[in-house]
Amino acid sequence: MKQNQIKNRQKPLQQAPSSADDQAAASLLPIDPQIGRPIKPTAQPGYYPGYHTLSQQDVWDKATRDLIRKRVEEVPPLRFFTPEEASFLEAICNRLLPQDDRDEAHKIPIINHIDDRLYHMRLSGYRYEDMPPDNEAYRLGMQAIEAIAQHIFRAPFVDLEPVKQDQVLLTIHQGQPPAAHDIWQRMSVHHFWLLLMQDVVTVYYAHPYAWDEIGYGGPAYPRGYMRLSRGQPEPWETQERRYEWEAPPSSLSDEHRMRGGPGQHKQQVPGQSGTH
Repeated sequence: MKQNQIKNRQKPLQQAPSSADDQAAASLLPIDPQIGRPIKPTAQPGYYPGYHTLSQQDVWDKATRDLIRKRVEEVPPLRFFTPEEASFLEAICNRLLPQDDRDEAHKIPIINHIDDRLYHMRLSGYRYEDMPPDNEAYRLGMQAIEAIAQHIFRAPFVDLEPVKQDQVLLTIHQGQPPAAHDIWQRMSVHHFWLLLMQDVVTVYYAHPYAWDEIGYGGPAYPRGYMRLSRGQPEPWETQERRYEWEAPPSSLSDEHRMRGGPGQHKQQVPGQSGTH
């Protein structure tokens, strides 16, 4: 999630959306600063247009090829979360790592893969002593997020507009939740945030669609890489083409807030050296 202040510099749209639903959808899109209009969803957002990691699959061995293709072709069913829990977690993930710049056919199914991990009880090999098992932590965390939403806005989290959802989640990122204190006595708010973000980011950037977005060349085995200096792309990669964009007006963006502040480094969340 991008923790930051709202941008009010959006220029009027040249062509107004046709309905309230269109307006709501447009408010979630990044803005082209040159014309002040939303950048439409695409099959491949990012700085590497025309690059597709899966185009390289013929040079992978069968085990690698089957594993990577499975991530695209086989979406795990929801078996751990109830439908209501899945909808709630999806609303959370839509703010932590928005995919509004992707068309529907190319959105990465983050919720399904988190569900699959929890259903099969796959762990990262460790668990903080102040945290319950991951499956319990998720359900406690969602209860706490709902309690914070009710405390601040007197409304369910899923019914809040995006910027208010960001404000709820920001209290957890900052380690200052104003509600659900009984839950935070049972588990660390900081370690819950790390658990949540680690799962969301891991699922997203393990998917070939995300690799296309960042220009990742795919598995190095068995082909390997040969241009290891001066940042040169491999022959099969595409040159980066940057473009200007501004965050949508519905998000907290463009201002990174380091938790703890000056002189409080012991309170800094591990890994919080960049934006979220």
